Amino acid sequence: MRYTLQAQDPGSKARAGIFKTDHGEIETPIFMPVGTVGSVKAVHQRELKNDVQAQIILGNTYHLYLRPGTSLMQQAGGLHHFIGWDRPILTDSGGYQVYSLANNRKITEEGVAFKSHIDGSKHFFSPEKSMEIQRIIGADIIMAFDECPPYPSTYEYARTSMEMTHRWLKRCVDWLDKNPELYGHGQSIFPIVQGSTFNDLRTRSAETIASFDCEGYAIGGLSVGEPHEEMYAMSELVCDVLPEDRPRYLMGVGTPANILENIALGVDMFDCVMPTRNGRNGMLFTSEGIINIKNQKWADDFSPVDPNGTSFVDGDYTKAYLRHLFAANEYLGRQIASLHNLSFYLWLVKEAREKIKEGIFSQWKNEMVIKLQTRL
Repeated sequence: MRYTLQAQDPGSKARAGIFKTDHGEIETPIFMPVGTVGSVKAVHQRELKNDVQAQIILGNTYHLYLRPGTSLMQQAGGLHHFIGWDRPILTDSGGYQVYSLANNRKITEEGVAFKSHIDGSKHFFSPEKSMEIQRIIGADIIMAFDECPPYPSTYEYARTSMEMTHRWLKRCVDWLDKNPELYGHGQSIFPIVQGSTFNDLRTRSAETIASFDCEGYAIGGLSVGEPHEEMYAMSELVCDVLPEDRPRYLMGVGTPANILENIALGVDMFDCVMPTRNGRNGMLFTSEGIINIKNQKWADDFSPVDPNGTSFVDGDYTKAYLRHLFAANEYLGRQIASLHNLSFYLWLVKEAREKIKEGIFSQWKNEMVIKLQTRL
């Protein structure tokens, strides 16, 4: 796998690049739809390809491990074959889900014991187990097993957690070195920078994981409740330390404005459940601002969802029709809204990429961020 830096914006730290995998190329900046259990909710794979034009999607190690399980996944030949997706896939390590199970897990140096959210059964993830599961899933990009500290954290907790994450990274890399790939395509591991919102810890973590010389790097432990200003500060700090010739992935972020601001700081890859989750609840993101399609004001508005044509939805459905579907509790409304939001997110990062290559990203970003945060 290889990353090539193609352009840099003269007015910011924004970059455009291309990351080549055995399942295809990923043009950055990129947004990755979240397919938690092998499915992006309410969206067909053909729609992800043809309408959303997704270049890569995510799978979730924790959820796929619980069901359908690694035995079935291996029988299928990996997640690509199981779900009928021939483009790149990234899997998280299960670390964030373990973080979210705060009342049902116990963390030790060896790993994390936890109870299934499905049936309460007991399980254990170690760095080695996470690598084994991700090897069987067969994603192109796999994440190192880490602990995501809560926000706020004490300095001592964040430091201890970060140091354990670094030790776990060494165990992940050692396991991968000893165990061959399963399905004839390469897998790249991305280590994860931790350190909460402490500058010295973030710097130290970024330096440590960069020393492993991996094919890409992730920034974790953000978008967990901290103010946006702190998120941006940590992103900028870490991006200034990480190598310029590798992709940088900010995990779990975020709003359209968050994405543009972090692109300006040097981040290349993003994922978030927001476009589909908010879409299913009637919130639509557009190039002019945010729409709550359930509001009465859209009942007789026969204009496209986005006047600038940023979605496959625009030519086919009006605001009035989409509001009617939500009012009638028709599932089609949630499908259309999800498709619209995903299409918009992919349009947004594609536009950002073009503006970077043209050398005018900063001015465009500053204008867009104001619009993106406007409630219509």
